[in-house]
Amino acid sequence: MSHEAAGVPTTRNDEDRQDNVPQGSEDVQDVQQDEAGEAAGPEDAEQRPEARLARAVQVAEQALIEFEIAVETFRVEVENFSRLHHQKLGPMYARLDELDALIAEARAAKTGDPEDERKAREARAVVMPMPGVDELFHDWMDTDGLSPEAAAMLTEQPVRPPKRVRPSEEARRLYRELARKAHPDLAQDEVERQRRDEFIARVNAAYGRGDVELLKELVAEWEAGPVQPPAPLSESEELYARLEWLSRRKELLTVLAKELEDGAIGSMLRMAPDDPDQLLEDIAAQLLGEVSRREAELAEMAQQ
Repeated sequence: MSHEAAGVPTTRNDEDRQDNVPQGSEDVQDVQQDEAGEAAGPEDAEQRPEARLARAVQVAEQALIEFEIAVETFRVEVENFSRLHHQKLGPMYARLDELDALIAEARAAKTGDPEDERKAREARAVVMPMPGVDELFHDWMDTDGLSPEAAAMLTEQPVRPPKRVRPSEEARRLYRELARKAHPDLAQDEVERQRRDEFIARVNAAYGRGDVELLKELVAEWEAGPVQPPAPLSESEELYARLEWLSRRKELLTVLAKELEDGAIGSMLRMAPDDPDQLLEDIAAQLLGEVSRREAELAEMAQQ
C-alpha cells in the first residue's frame, strides 16, 4: 500500500502521499518539544506556546482534510465498482447459476443417484426467486404500516410493552411525585420550561410502561438538578482538545480505509489500481467464456 504511513488506501485519483499525517499523541509530544525550545528557531522561541499550538492544530487539520479526501476518493471508487460489477456482471452470474442448476438436474435425472438429486436441489435453491415483501416483513407490518415493535427497533428505541393496564401503586406514587416537582408550569423561564417538558416526556413514557426502576432513576436525576455546563477551557486546553479530536478522527478514518481495502471489492480494485474499468471488462470476458462452456456441457448432456 503506497500510503502505509497514514493508512491511506491506494487510488488512481490519489497521487499525493500523506506521510505527514499526525499520529495521535505524537502530535502533543511534538508540540511539547517545541515548547521546550527543541528544534525551534530564535523567532519561535519568542512566540507564545499557544501560537505554536495553533500552528500544530492548523497543520493537523490540513493533514486530516487530505486524508479524508483520499479515503473518500477510494470509497467512491469502491462503491462505483460494486454497482457496475452488479449491473454488468450480475446477469452473467445469474446465468451461470441457472446453468449449474440445469446441469445438476440433468445429471440427477440421468443417474437417479440420491447424492446427485441432493446436489441438484442445492443448485436450484441458489437461483430460487427472492421471498416476497410479505415474507420479508412477516410480523413487521400491520394494517397501519410498520408495527410499533418494528418502528421501535428501527429507531433504536427499547421495545418494552406495558406489563399491565394499570401501573403498580409504587409506579403511580413515583409518577405523582415527579409530576408535582417537575411540571413545566413551574418553570420561571423558557429554557427551564423546555428542560421540564423534555423531562416530563420521559417520566410519562416510563409511567406508561409501569417501569418502577426507571422512575426511581428519574427521581434521582431530578433531585441531582440540571447538569451544569463545563467550565470554559483556556486557549491552550482548547487547542490540545482540538488536537486530540483530530487524532481520534484520523484513527476512525484509518479503520474505515482498512475495511474498504480488505473488503471483496477493495481487494479486486487492488488487482488493477490503474484501470479498474478494464478489470470489469476482463472479468466479463471470463464469465462469458464460462457461460459458453456450461451451455456446451448442457447441450452435450441433452444429446446423450
